Amino acid sequence: MNNTYKRIGLTVLATYGLVLSNVHAEDILVGVEIPLTGTLARVGSGMQEGIMVAADVFNKTNSKHKIKIITVDNESAPAKAIAAVEKLANEGVVAITGGYGSNNIAPASDAANKLGLVYITSGGVDDSLVTSGNKNFFRINNTAGYRKALVGLLSDLKVKSVSVIYSTKAATADLAKDLEKNLTTQGVKVVIHAFDPAITDFKPIINKIKLQDKSEVIAMVGYENDYVGILRAARVLKPNVKAMVGVWSLATPKMAADFPELMPNVYGTAVLPFPAEFKTAAGQSFADTYQKLYKKEPDYLGQFGYVQSMLLFDAIARSADKGTLKKNGIAEEMRKTNSETLIGKVQFNANGDNPNFSHRMGQHQAGKIVIVWPKEDATGKANFPAVPW
Repeated sequence: MNNTYKRIGLTVLATYGLVLSNVHAEDILVGVEIPLTGTLARVGSGMQEGIMVAADVFNKTNSKHKIKIITVDNESAPAKAIAAVEKLANEGVVAITGGYGSNNIAPASDAANKLGLVYITSGGVDDSLVTSGNKNFFRINNTAGYRKALVGLLSDLKVKSVSVIYSTKAATADLAKDLEKNLTTQGVKVVIHAFDPAITDFKPIINKIKLQDKSEVIAMVGYENDYVGILRAARVLKPNVKAMVGVWSLATPKMAADFPELMPNVYGTAVLPFPAEFKTAAGQSFADTYQKLYKKEPDYLGQFGYVQSMLLFDAIARSADKGTLKKNGIAEEMRKTNSETLIGKVQFNANGDNPNFSHRMGQHQAGKIVIVWPKEDATGKANFPAVPW
């Protein structure tokens, strides 16, 4: 086990996966269970940045309570996610924020529920997360919001045929099937292609789309590594499509920086354009703090991490004021949430879901992320038809 420490902002990051800020007796401990290594490290790190920004902003604006963050890396693995939650509980946290990937979040949130801990995320859209009866689980986004954005964009582009490539993981499979149903209802020809999450060679699927489907658009429903594999295969085979469209973790500046040859003209869900633009005092405070702590522009992963965590911290503060931190008070306060946030209005229904969530679609254009759907939020026009090769 490597015990080398690296100081980052207000925290100390241990390479074995634990981040613990300086703790005083009066501090309220909040756990973060998140992937900082493994296949989901990129998205986990983005969310973690937003969480730490939320802690900084909260602690500067709340005079009565101070939040201290303890982070455990789940290494992008379900078993490690459970272990992370148990470790955090032993450290004395009152609630947990974080998580990415529904297959990691499901066991982690179940473990948190058994330990009586509230768990909030923006990293899991599998509907079973909110239908399992877990009264301590909350999320700020869901499949419906992603589906609406994808269908809305394709409708506005007047697309007549789509090939959907999707991972067989629960969240991605559910979104792909919803997408197929909604597009078919609108008269769009849809062909779906499932793939095992372990595969890395997408050329057979792309070749089938090129020779048999001959669709106008390829829709990718997966995660970062999947997008990279699909786009690499498409760049080699060059199917005659008009657009490459994806969902989460795709329209980010990090993807543009790391894969500049793959991202031009690719679409993905994005709350924010890049560079980010904020028109409210709360948004500017978030952006300024993000820039101060990380010396870069925030992206939507950080924004999601920030929003979910600020809602949790506010609920914790209200519960502490009422003396109910140890009496399910945090969950009760979470269910009272009715807040205008950086992603819009957030409320939680009886299942812990946010029925108000709606996403936007961004497009990689010349190293920037331009919001192209919906029209009322657009920061530029869509390049269509246009592909990365």
